[in-house]
Amino acid sequence: MPSTAKRITTPRRRVTKAKPSVTVGAVNIRIRPEERALIDQAAVLSGKSRSEFMLEAARRAATDAILDRTLLRLEPAAFARFLAMLDAPPQPNEKLRKLLKTTPPWG
Repeated sequence: MPSTAKRITTPRRRVTKAKPSVTVGAVNIRIRPEERALIDQAAVLSGKSRSEFMLEAARRAATDAILDRTLLRLEPAAFARFLAMLDAPPQPNEKLRKLLKTTPPWG
């Protein structure tokens, strides 16, 4: 016996050139109440909505995962110069002095 129930779908937003930042999809996850409360607390403290907070955290994690697996290919001489720059101490400058004088947000 065929079902008479209608399928309910969520309408998708159309992307137009006038509004390039329009959201076009959703991601749904199952989450325990204590995890949701933790995320909500962090979002409030960050001044963001839960969605903004989760999207930012997911984007950061995705970028890190990709960058952790990015291959850097250099000719031997260029690689030696690259290593020398990494090993050299930073040269004092105004931006570095300002950074070192800045109190970290957790301190």
